[in-house]
Amino acid sequence: MPFRTLDDYLALPYTVEIFPDNGDEPTCFFARIVELPGSLVQAETPAAVEAKIQDAKRAWLEAALAAGRPIPEPQPVTSAATDAYPRRDEI
Repeated sequence: MPFRTLDDYLALPYTVEIFPDNGDEPTCFFARIVELPGSLVQAETPAAVEAKIQDAKRAWLEAALAAGRPIPEPQPVTSAATDAYPRRDEI
C-alpha cells in the first residue's frame, strides 16, 4: 500500500451511516464510519452528528497514523447495500 498522509485519508470516501434513535420523533442521532471500528458518535440533530463524525474521523486517523497501525481503505458501495435502505426521498 502506498504511503498516505492524514489529508490523503481524510479525502477518501469512507462510508458514513447516520441513523436516528428508535422513537417516532427522534431525540438524537447516531453516526459511524463503517470502515473505522469504534467511530460512533451521537448528537441531537443530523447536522450536529455529521460534524461530530468528521471530528471522530480525523481523530481516529491521527491516532492510527501516530501509532503506526494499519488504516482500512474505504469499501466500494454495492447495489445490495444501497437497496437494503430507502433513500431519504423515499421515506
